[in-house]
Amino acid sequence: MASKVLTKKDVTMLGIRSSLLQASFNYERMQAGGWLWAQLPALKKIYKQDSSALSSAMVDNLEFINTHPNLVGFLMGLLISLEENHEDRNLIKGLKLALFGPIAGIGDAIFWFTFLPIIAGISCSFASEGLIIGPIIFVASYVAIWILRIVWTHMGYTLGTKSFEILKDNSDIISNSATILGITVIGALIATYVSIELLPVIQVAGGIEVSIQTAFFDTIFPKLLPMAYTLLMFYLLKKKQISPVVLIIATIILAIICSYMNLL
Repeated sequence: MASKVLTKKDVTMLGIRSSLLQASFNYERMQAGGWLWAQLPALKKIYKQDSSALSSAMVDNLEFINTHPNLVGFLMGLLISLEENHEDRNLIKGLKLALFGPIAGIGDAIFWFTFLPIIAGISCSFASEGLIIGPIIFVASYVAIWILRIVWTHMGYTLGTKSFEILKDNSDIISNSATILGITVIGALIATYVSIELLPVIQVAGGIEVSIQTAFFDTIFPKLLPMAYTLLMFYLLKKKQISPVVLIIATIILAIICSYMNLL
């Protein structure tokens, strides 16, 4: 095993530089440019006496990669520890290819589908009441996520190759748990923020007017219409590949028409 050449400061800088992972995002190699740029100072320090090895490392790190920005520091820390130990290049490339996909999936489940929707819902609730604590909570959460990328980087670097087994053994549990929680939260957000209420009423015996919304939908299946419309939008977005912009415009037009006809 090669002697350590990187300091805690170097690893911290690696985590900070990972913030610009997507600064040169493109559809050929995705995040490869930002990925290499973040690691370049560490690679130069590791291969200071071997320009050929540095060149090989740079070429390998310019290959296609597309992972989660908030968790990328973990993978960078892991792989840079292998570079520091001068492990076989095929091993480093293999781990990179094997891990960036699962890390992307875990990151999406944790951040985009769970944590941020929860924080956004809480923040919007406060903001709707005119409380400044709403945006403060949201901004503070993003700052905390950014700081944590440094923690992930040090964790990956410290664990080294052990992290591969840890991630492999627990990835399904982490991903599935976060996904279940995320779906639950999304369901709650739909019920809270998607509002569809039918205005028509029907007359029953004695000339009594009964609201279709209150007497039928709210009694049989509360929030049925918001759920159905959300699922329809999801179907059109995913299965029919319809642009979100088109769906938004269609929703606005439909709402105007239904409002004009006194349906909603």
